[in-house]
Amino acid sequence: MTVETIVPEPIIQFLYVVASVLFIFGLKMLSKATTARKGNFVSSVGMLFAIVATLLYIGIDYKWIVVGAIVGSVIGASAARLVKMTSMPEMVGLFNGFGGMASLLVGWAEFHRITRGDAPGILFTLIAIALTILIGGITFTGSMIAYAKLAEKMETKPILFKGQQIVNVLVLAAGVLASILFVRAGNVAGYPMFAVAVVAALILGVLVTIPIGGADMPVVIALLNSYSGLAACAAGFVIMNNVLIVAGALVGASGLILTSIMCRAMNRSLANVMFAGVGASASEGPSFQGEAKTVGVQDAYLMLEAATSVVFVPGYGMAVAQAQHAVRELGDLLEANGCEVKYCVHPVAGRMPGHMNVLLAEADVPYEQLVEPQDVNPLMSNVDVAVVIGANDVVNPAARTEGSALYGMPIIDVDKARVCIVLKRSLKAGFAGVDNPLFFSPNTRMLLGDAKASITAAVAEFKE
Repeated sequence: MTVETIVPEPIIQFLYVVASVLFIFGLKMLSKATTARKGNFVSSVGMLFAIVATLLYIGIDYKWIVVGAIVGSVIGASAARLVKMTSMPEMVGLFNGFGGMASLLVGWAEFHRITRGDAPGILFTLIAIALTILIGGITFTGSMIAYAKLAEKMETKPILFKGQQIVNVLVLAAGVLASILFVRAGNVAGYPMFAVAVVAALILGVLVTIPIGGADMPVVIALLNSYSGLAACAAGFVIMNNVLIVAGALVGASGLILTSIMCRAMNRSLANVMFAGVGASASEGPSFQGEAKTVGVQDAYLMLEAATSVVFVPGYGMAVAQAQHAVRELGDLLEANGCEVKYCVHPVAGRMPGHMNVLLAEADVPYEQLVEPQDVNPLMSNVDVAVVIGANDVVNPAARTEGSALYGMPIIDVDKARVCIVLKRSLKAGFAGVDNPLFFSPNTRMLLGDAKASITAAVAEFKE
């Protein structure tokens, strides 16, 4: 099908090339904290080029595009201002899901257009449509389940049932077989099989996400982000749009790379994450009990005031308390007191990749003070005070105990510091549902209560 443009076609393709180049440079900048904001801006400019180029095609109903842009802008601006940082992971899950659904709808619209004609559709286009609806459908419902788990609107532990993998294989086989049949039909006669493929993809997205536990959510978010990119790439082949192909491929590839990084950080394979159901058998593992030693703000202040080295370990609880600015202020006061201060961020801390890094960057924590667990763990025994702020699973020594659901996952060895101060609201288990023996360790002191209030009180002690 020939599509006319307002300007010559070579100019359209040139704008697409410029957009693609900007995407690549922007993605490169996003790999470093110091250039991430600039990378985000560069990528946004690239998307602007892509949108302008697309709007230059003849036959577009600009009235509805303007309406959609206004509605989308209002929703986006409202979300950016109103959604709390603690809700960012589930918001990212929603975005992934909507991206998958948008790709599915593109494939559906193109299939509907093909079936209205007399001639059968082109085989390549039909295959691309099949991939678009399969990947897009899985991405949509999978992301909705991830959203529900992250928002704790459903059980965060893995949901397992007998013969689950067999059911998954059968549903996948049904979706693939239905896709083959509607591709072979290539016309309106294939519509029933097309519908079967869509339903199978939507069901499979639910089935492959419900067995994933809370501790694995950062990995799942990265994987679903990759799926949304692959679905967009397939949609690009459906409508033969070069910039959509490039952008989708970049998102898909970067998502897979991030997923691999997350898996290595947990010392597990992707297959183990997807099918092992971490947290489902947490109650069957070893149980840790004891008497936790609690302290007040005054005692915590005295420990920090006497320390020559302090390592802060942020977790999801810091996001809940919005304590990042207070933590930064406390760190500055400790430095002024002659203390060496570091911030150790576990790759899977929080509920999405980079969650804690974003919070610390928001508080203007110096990048050179951020350290990786593998760098600080060998030196942890020489650290005077490790301050754990709302982290749980990533500092849980149960990960060293065979039989625990977290067994084998690399953690930050805060229990080996001379003193470990844990700021939490209670002694409850973390998102993975695994008891934490750190709370009962001889060198651990529990500072119970709101993290921001506790740290702010410690800051006041220093100032006085």
